[in-house]
Amino acid sequence: MPRGRIDAQPAYVLHTRPYRETSLLVEAFSRDYGRVALLARGARRPHSTLRGLIMSFQPLELSWSGKGEVLTLMKAEWQGGQPLLVGLPLFCGYYINELLLRLLPREDAHARLFEHYAQMLLRLGYAAKEQGTEADLRSFECALLTELGYGLTLDRDFQGKPVIADARYRYEIERGPVLLTDDAEAESYALSGQSLLDMARDDYSHPVTRNEAKQLIRRLLAHYLDGVELHSRTLFGAGSR
Repeated sequence: MPRGRIDAQPAYVLHTRPYRETSLLVEAFSRDYGRVALLARGARRPHSTLRGLIMSFQPLELSWSGKGEVLTLMKAEWQGGQPLLVGLPLFCGYYINELLLRLLPREDAHARLFEHYAQMLLRLGYAAKEQGTEADLRSFECALLTELGYGLTLDRDFQGKPVIADARYRYEIERGPVLLTDDAEAESYALSGQSLLDMARDDYSHPVTRNEAKQLIRRLLAHYLDGVELHSRTLFGAGSR
């Protein structure tokens, strides 16, 4: 992390918590510096210029200074253009924010993921159908895993052979799809080759693909989260997304 002052950095607030009587500790996701921890001094005071600006799911430009693990937030400017999230999209927003908090290391820039996150929030803001919301979640989860170096192998099996649309596969973490033979025992995590190919194209229009992708990605995230339970899932039911 560069020391000194950083000005007008595009960013989003992922999480805040009170600090002492009048301040906030802010976890932010910035375009060029990744996830950063910021101290917003006096942000809870009634007349603070930061009050009302430090909120999740809104595009901001943040300026900060200092050194060490926690930097000092100097200025925040709202950039506008993002609808407020309500209902199911709001819970989805909490979910993706928690994924970033749990999985992204601090001070590790991911500019492509930042743009994907910004577009995800816009889609959630204008979401009209649950189907579209769920498809967007799967797309974002895959993008996150790819950015972290955990990209899924979807169109080739673990031996490098093309995935067959009408076959059934078991997805093994760190290996990829394993073809199931006709006499194989029932696999609780089996999914179709067509679902794998749809995921490779980022196409979640088919209900079976959405369901099988959800089960696969949930298992992968549980592995990389090392058993840490996501609080956001408990807010709206672990089985809903």
